[in-house]
This record gives sequence, C-alpha cells and structure tokens, in this order.
Amino acid sequence: MAKQTGGLTRAVRALAPVPWILIVVGGLVITQLPGGSAGAVARTGVSIMIGIFFAVVILRVLLHAATKRRRELWAGLALAGAMMMWALGSAAISQNQAHGAVPFPAPGETLNVSSYLLLAAFLLLDASRFARSLPVLLDAAVVVGGTISVTAFVFVAPVARHFDGAVLPLVVAVLFPLINLVLAGIVLGQVVVGERSRDVRSWMLVGGFLALAAGDSSFLMDVRPVSAYGTNIGIAAVWGVGFALLGEAAVRPVVAEVRARTSGHASGPQVVASALAVAALALSPEGLAGWLVRGAALLTLTATMWRLLLALREARGAAEAMRLSLTDELTGLPNRRSMLASTDHAIQHRGPVSVLLLDLDAFKDINDSLGHAVGDLVLIDFAERLRDAVDPGSSVARLGGDEFAVLVPSEDEIELFETAQRVRAALRRPLRVEGIDISLDASVGIAVREDTDTSAIEMLRRADVAMYEAKNADAGVLVFDRAQDGMSHLRLLRGEALRAAIAEGELVAWYQPQVDARTRQVVAVEALVRWWHPTEGLLPPIAFLTDARRAGLMPALTESVMLQVVADASRWRAAGFTFRVAMNWAPPELVNGQLLPRLFSAIEEAHLPPESLLVEVTEDSFLTDPERARMVLHEIRSHGVQVSIDDYGSGFSSLAYLRDLPVQELKMDRAFVAPVASDERSRMIVQTTTQMARALGLRFVAEGVEDAVALSELVPLGVDVVQGYHIARPMPADAVGPWVRQWTESHLSSRLA
Repeated sequence: MAKQTGGLTRAVRALAPVPWILIVVGGLVITQLPGGSAGAVARTGVSIMIGIFFAVVILRVLLHAATKRRRELWAGLALAGAMMMWALGSAAISQNQAHGAVPFPAPGETLNVSSYLLLAAFLLLDASRFARSLPVLLDAAVVVGGTISVTAFVFVAPVARHFDGAVLPLVVAVLFPLINLVLAGIVLGQVVVGERSRDVRSWMLVGGFLALAAGDSSFLMDVRPVSAYGTNIGIAAVWGVGFALLGEAAVRPVVAEVRARTSGHASGPQVVASALAVAALALSPEGLAGWLVRGAALLTLTATMWRLLLALREARGAAEAMRLSLTDELTGLPNRRSMLASTDHAIQHRGPVSVLLLDLDAFKDINDSLGHAVGDLVLIDFAERLRDAVDPGSSVARLGGDEFAVLVPSEDEIELFETAQRVRAALRRPLRVEGIDISLDASVGIAVREDTDTSAIEMLRRADVAMYEAKNADAGVLVFDRAQDGMSHLRLLRGEALRAAIAEGELVAWYQPQVDARTRQVVAVEALVRWWHPTEGLLPPIAFLTDARRAGLMPALTESVMLQVVADASRWRAAGFTFRVAMNWAPPELVNGQLLPRLFSAIEEAHLPPESLLVEVTEDSFLTDPERARMVLHEIRSHGVQVSIDDYGSGFSSLAYLRDLPVQELKMDRAFVAPVASDERSRMIVQTTTQMARALGLRFVAEGVEDAVALSELVPLGVDVVQGYHIARPMPADAVGPWVRQWTESHLSSRLA
C-alpha cells in the first residue's frame, strides 16, 4: 500500500508542469496556425488543447485524491467533476461552432453553470474545519456579501448602463463572473473565520476564481440582443490559468494552523466589508445591476447586525461567566481565583495585607456519618458565620472543600490573632442539623505580607504551612515563621525521597522470628520494613512512616513490602521451611481493599500455599468503617490467608468483633507483655486474654519478650507464641534461613542432652 501511494504521489509531481506548458506553448502555436486565431484550424486547435489540458489537470487531482482519506477524497472528486462538466460544456459549444455562429448563451452553458455547484462543494469539503456555529457563518456571510456588493458596483454597474435590452444574455453574462467572485469570497471568508489556513494554497484558490471571473467577464464586454461566441486565445489562456491554479491548490499539502476563532468583537475584514457594503448601497445605480448591488449590500448589513446582536449576547454571557468563575458555587463566597487576584492587587499597590487560612477540624466525619448533603449545609452556615465574624474591610473566600481564607487589610499580628480567635469562636457555636448539635473548630494559619512578596501564591503557601503546624500541634492559631517553613520543606524533601526509594527498591523487608512458647520451634517470622537510605544508612519505620502517610505513599509502600514478603516466603518454602510469614497492613490500606487483588494474584503466581501468609491488622481498623473492614477480612480469609489482630489491648478491644471476625490469631500489645514479671495487673490481663483466646480457638502471641524472666512468666500463662529481642532481633531476608537452622539445631541438641 505504501509503494502504491508513493507511486501516485510521484505521478502527481511529474504532471505538475504540463498544464502550464500547454497554456504557454499551446497559445503560441495556435496563433501561428493558418487563418489566425479566428480560423477553423485555430478553433480545432483550441478544442484539442482544452481537452488535453483538462485531462492532465483532472488526472492530477484524481491521483492525489486517491492517496487521501474520505473527506479529502470527496473534495478531489468534486473538483474533478466540476472541471469535467466545464470542459464538456466548452466542448459542446466548440462543436456547435464548427457548423456556424453560436448565439450567446448556448445550451452548453447549462453544464458550465452546474459545474459551479461542484466547485462550491469542493470548497466546503476542502476546508480544514467546517463552520458549524452561527457567529462563524455570519462572519463569512459579511465578507462574502461585501465582496459581491463591491464587485457588482465596480464591474457590473458600468456595463449595465449600456444595456440595450438583451435580458437573458445580460443575466448569464453577469452570473458567471459573479459566481466566481462569490466562490473567491467564500475562500476569503473561510480564511477570516479560521476554517482555512492563511497559506499559499488558499491564495491559489482565490487567484484561480478571480482568473475565472476575469475570463467570464469577457461576455460583459459585448452584451447585445444577438451576440455570438468567438475564439479568443487570450481569454482561453486566462481560463486555463484559473483552472490550473485550482488544480495546483488541490494537490498541495494542507498546512495546519492554530488560530483563535472570531470572538464577539468584529475583526478587520468584517468591518471593511460592512463599510464597503454601506458605500455600495448609497451609490448603487438603477436597474438590474442596482438591484444586484443593493441585494448583496443588504445581505451584508443584515448579517452584520445579526452578528452584532450575537456579540452583545456573548459579551453579557462572558461577563456572567467571569462573575461565576470568581465565585464559589456552594457558598456564594469569592473562590480561590478571586482571593488570589485581590491579594495580588494589594501586594502590587504595597498596601497592608495578610492572609488567614482556615481548615475545619474533623469535617470529614460529618460527610462520612451524615452525608455530603448535610456537609454542604454546614459549609453554607459556616460561610455566613465567617462573613459576620470578620471586619467590614476584610473579605472571606472558600478555597475548596472545608478550607477557607480571610484577606485582612492589616499587618498587626495581635489584631490578626484576635480576628482568628473571633472566627474560631463563631465556628464553635453549635449548629443543629437533623436533630444533632454539631460544633466544629478550625485550625488557622496566618501569613503577613513581606517586603519580598511578589504574588499571592507565596503568601498562601506560608499560611498553609502555618495552618498545618497549628493542626499538628493542636495550637488552634499560629503565625508563620521561618522555622515552620524549614520543617515543611524537609518533610516535602523526605516525601520525594521516599517516592524515589519505593521506585528504586530501597525499602526492604526485615524479619523477626516467632517461636512456639513450649517447643521453641520457629513457627513464623514477621516482616518489618526498613529503608536503606543512600546517605543516612538503615532507617527504622518510625523515621519515615509518618512522612509516607503524609505524602500519600502508604499504598505504594505496603504493596512494595507485600510483594517482597510473597517472594521471600516462596523462596523459603522451596528451601524446605514451613513457617508462616506475617505482614502488617495499616487501617486505610486494609479498608480500601485495593491491594487485595494484587496480593491474591502474587500468591497464585508464586504457587505459594495461602495459609503460609498472615496479615496483621490493628484494632483501630474497625473504628472508621466496621462493616467494610469485616467484608475485607472475610475476603482475605476466603482466599486462605490468615488474619491476626495486632497490638490487642491498646485500642477498641471489643469482644463482639472477636466473636464475629474471621481471625486466627491475637497478638498482645507489648505494653502488657514487657512488665508481666513485675506488674500483677499486666500478668492478670495476659492470663485472662490467653484463656479467652483459647476459648475462641485463637492462637495467642506475646510480642515484646525482651528477657528470659519475661519468657519464664509467660509460658505458664498459656501463651502459644513468643516474639521479641530475647528470641532474635529483626534480620535481613538472607539471614533468616541460616538463623532458623542454627536455632533449630541448638534447641534440638539441648533437648537431646
């Protein structure tokens, strides 16, 4: 297919000079024939030249169209059809001339007139985009109408003054150049409204139609009641130039052009066209030509008035759109864009200005428990309270969600602090919604304009830093200082470093063994994440998990560790080890459930027995969405993976969920395990929990076993599995196998002894 297309393209290029050679050489040769240009031999020569000329031009257009897609193909076919009809009409007239003088207009002119319908279709199909909007079509109508009215006034009216009564010849004689001028105006209109590029191709089309109009104007020079066709080599050459330009434009590549469409304001060509139409209307002559000029001028002015009315409507719509773009739809307050614009204006005029950024505390709980509709009502009420709480010179904006900003024309920190506290007091007043009294607080960050400030973005960033520091420190209100900025910058850098660490495999799983309390056999290992930092060395999870959570990286981090655990467990199984491998999932990752398909597919790909893996979840996993957490645990268990309640005793500790959840293991929090030898209450808690776990058929694990004394106290209490530094410290995956073998051999030999 590519070879065929390349061959057609080469043929189109090879034929390019032929039409022009025919025009020049053919014209010179015919004028030298016996009898001159008006003789019978010349007429025959002109007919032959026209036939060859159109055959070559049409062939080029068709060959080019054959390499294009549907729209361009149809455009080429329309142009080729128009040229063929025009050529047939001319051939019919030339054939009749061989039998004597042919009166103008001849029946063959019907084909010539019909060819212009296909030329118009070609222009519409050939445009890069077709104007579908009314304003664009009106812009084109103004340009086309203005062109017609001026052309009719300049060229048609002078001829019509000498009109001597030949109605049909005059109408036909006027029609041909007029149609060509209309087509040239359509091309100009398409260029003006952006439907066609401003390139050589477009100007070739305009030049082609103007040449055809010039050739057709020859009939206007000799309009009489009875007039006949003649043979004029010069006129034939002008027609040839016109069609050659159209054919050349059709085979030239389309140049893509990105240009704004016409707006509500009139552009230069539309204004000029309207002005010329007014002048032509005022000076139009009497008679048929006058009606032609007035009709075109009135069409132009009607399109102009219609376009102006649309422009006024667009202007009103644009003003309303601008207002809406600066307003928060829910509360009616100014939005972020409006607040930034107002702050930028104050900064540029060096006026006193400060930004208070407010974020409602625990607003998510309202949306989660009462629904977003109730949350919207709360935001609307709080917006009214903010308006009432600030001074008249200050402005309140909603930035998005439950985040608001107050723009205060002051740089007095005491005054700003008082404004912030007044706003918080207004928000804390109870609001009754669906029979429930809701009272919320807000954390506020304050940023005062500095001499180096050049934009509102920087002030808003500083206020945002101060607000988050106020929220984290539970301080309520904080004014920004550079120390906060440094901490925020460090957290941002740590978050980006973590993102790269996850991608580059710097986060690794280390493992801490768990052994049977009575037999001392290794029954499990727990995966604990570590970060091999390029400069800081091996970092424990406490050094980076908070930053990972803040940066939204916990899902990616959990998945990375999970895949390492599956790979390590599979490798240990292949080496003959049968212990379980446990991994920790935080509540958001558990409740979200998006990691489950990845876990199940990884287990299947590794051909790993699902019961060899265990997912540890904390009690607070069931606080935010108990039903969702229950469904996720049932799905985990349905795939054979075991579940453990981690840090039992430090959270909700509801017996109801222990009874109903599909868990296989309880893991007592180290806060109760470590002091079991010295604290009687801790001892009793461990003992009763052990009895409860046994009654529920759960395995009981005690973590935090740091010495032999604690271990000796735990065994009589019925603990099943122990874990802690007394057994082993966390170790890399490669060290687990050798350690397990050494541990097993040492305890086996001690029992035999």
